[in-house]
This record gives sequence, C-alpha cells and structure tokens, in this order.
Amino acid sequence: MPKNNVKLMQGNEACVEGAIVAGMKFFAGYPITPSTEIAEISATRLPKIGGKFIQMEDEIASVSAIIGASLAGKKSMTATSGPGFSLKQEGIGYAIMAEVPCVIVNVQRGGPSTGLPTSPAQGDIMQARWGTHGEHSIIALYPSTVKEIFDITIKAFNLSEKYRTPVILLMDEVIGHMREKIEMPNADEIKIYNRKEPTSTPEEYKPYEVKQGDIVPEMASFGKGYRYHVTGLVHGKNGFPTNDKEIAEKLIRRLVNKIEENKDDIVEYEEYRLEDADEAIIAYGATARSAKSAVDKLRESGRNIGLFRPITIWPIADKQINKLAKSVKRITVVEMNMGQYFEVIDRIAGKYTSVESYGRVNGELINPEEIISFIESRRG
Repeated sequence: MPKNNVKLMQGNEACVEGAIVAGMKFFAGYPITPSTEIAEISATRLPKIGGKFIQMEDEIASVSAIIGASLAGKKSMTATSGPGFSLKQEGIGYAIMAEVPCVIVNVQRGGPSTGLPTSPAQGDIMQARWGTHGEHSIIALYPSTVKEIFDITIKAFNLSEKYRTPVILLMDEVIGHMREKIEMPNADEIKIYNRKEPTSTPEEYKPYEVKQGDIVPEMASFGKGYRYHVTGLVHGKNGFPTNDKEIAEKLIRRLVNKIEENKDDIVEYEEYRLEDADEAIIAYGATARSAKSAVDKLRESGRNIGLFRPITIWPIADKQINKLAKSVKRITVVEMNMGQYFEVIDRIAGKYTSVESYGRVNGELINPEEIISFIESRRG
C-alpha cells in the first residue's frame, strides 16, 4: 500500500479537498469572512478537474445555483457565514421540499447582522435547525479538527446524496482558519456514496415515487432524457403541485422521517474519558478542543469528568445523551453562544440529571481555564 500523504492544511482548505474527493464538480458562492478561502480555493481547484466555479451576485443566487447544478447531476456546494447563511434559508427550504442534494458550509462568526466578521462564534446552531420555515428535519455536521473537516465534508456529501437532502456543514472561524498537519487517506480507504439513479424508463419515471422498503426516491439528472417537474409546493409522486391534504401530510412526514428514522446511520459523536465519569461536558467545534484540555486538567485534580462531543449536531444524538444523563450527576454544556444547544440538551437530559450552561459571545474562543473555573465553582 502506498504511503499516505502528510500535509499542513488550513481548515477551509481541508473542506475544499474533502468536497473534491467526495465528487464536488460545482461551487457557487459569494466571498464572506471567514469562509472566503473556501471560494478562493474552489476557484483554483475545480477548473483543473473539469469542475465549474462561479461567483454569484449574492447568497440567494449562490444557493439557487447549486440547486440547479445538483438537478443537472453535479455534486454541488456553497460556503458562507453569518448574514449570508440567513439569506440562504429560503433556498435551503426549497431544497428540502424538492429533495435536492447539496452541501451548505457555514463558517460561523459573531452576530447578529454583520456582527464580528473576523471573530469566532457558535451562534447559528438553532438557525441551522430552524432557519427555514415549515415543518422539516435537517442534517447538520460540526467537525473540530482540520483532518475531521476533510472527513466530515465527505460525509456531508454522502449523506446529502443518500437521503436527497441539503446538508449543512457547520464550522467556526477558529477551525476554519487554523492549520494542522493531517494524514491524507488513500483513495481506497474512502467510501463515496452517489445518488440512486432511476431504474425505470423516462416515460415511466416519477421523481417522488418511493419504492417498497425505501423512503428516498430515485433521482434522475436533467439532460439525461428524464423530464420532470420540480417545485417548492407540496407535490405528488409526479412532482406537480397538489392541495390534497392526505398527500401533504404523507409527504412532509416522509421528509422528516427519512432523517429522523435513520439516526443510527447519520449520527456521529465522540466520547472522551467517560468510562468512569460522574460529570460530563458537552461541547462541539472549536470549543470542544478547549473542553478536552479542561477534562484532562480536571482529571489531574481528581475529578471524574469526561467529554461528549456531538459531531452530528442535527439530528441530535438523543439516545446517547439520554444514556449519558443517567450515568452522571451533572452535565455542563459549553458553547460560544448564550445556551442554544443547552436548551435542547436540558430538555432531553434534565429529567435525569443537573444540566448547566456556560457560554459567552464576546468573539473569543472559550479557553480551558474558563471551563475549569466554572466547573470548580460548581463543586459539591
């Protein structure tokens, strides 16, 4: 087996490299700090491999362009931050309803509005889940290291293709801009998932018909002889709008269930030093790096504490969090916001154990000493 490549790579660069390995052939975006390098590197890399890059006039056009490219059969991605993520929400809702696979990267910064453009934050956690209107589910992933950004970007594309849904890849300014040495895997070590293409003829094809035992429809690419209707309206199997209440109920439930009923396949997480823990920290993204250091230092002082790190932010790892809550006396949720994920964790775990929140929004990464100080102040 050939020796793996070792590279020094920035987080945003690892995102592009992972996307290309996953099969990305189209990127549309509008430059915005701290995600700009993703667009810049895509503009350089894609033309060399037969892909296309286009800088759009704004974020609304960017998400619309990747939806169109995906319908034409190209694995597609866009990247943004803060205000741009807000502008993309209508397009994300359209992609959910029309079941169009695509990846939306949000390298978070401080807000609201233009906020703190060059500073880290984790203030878009709830927006990733509920940013678009209506009843729906979403897949949102959040890596913590540069190598993990590479791996999780590939997973984002795989899940998007497998479940015919937009997938949100969350990062923050810290991991987007940090550089780390990573070992690149060999091609034969990487699993790539491509959308299911139709087995029927163009005349027989129904774009939203699910086969027995499946919950995700096959997807034809425009330009390959299949003509079908795509809409953000409630639609039947043939893709055309309908006001039939039974069809509406069945469609929306399927869109939700194809994600919520497949959590065992979708949800990924890390457990660190939880085997004998009677206390736990829950943290994600760059904050989890500080939390892991805090766990090690608290262990040295005699506290039995561990870290639960959700990598899949949505859908939430409720089964694992329930189990954790029953085994510890306290959970501290640490995040760079005022308790967005804490509220969800408390709703799940609060009936079994004490759940506390430590968060702030001043545009600086929470350091291990802050976490230690907060947890020590709760000793007892």
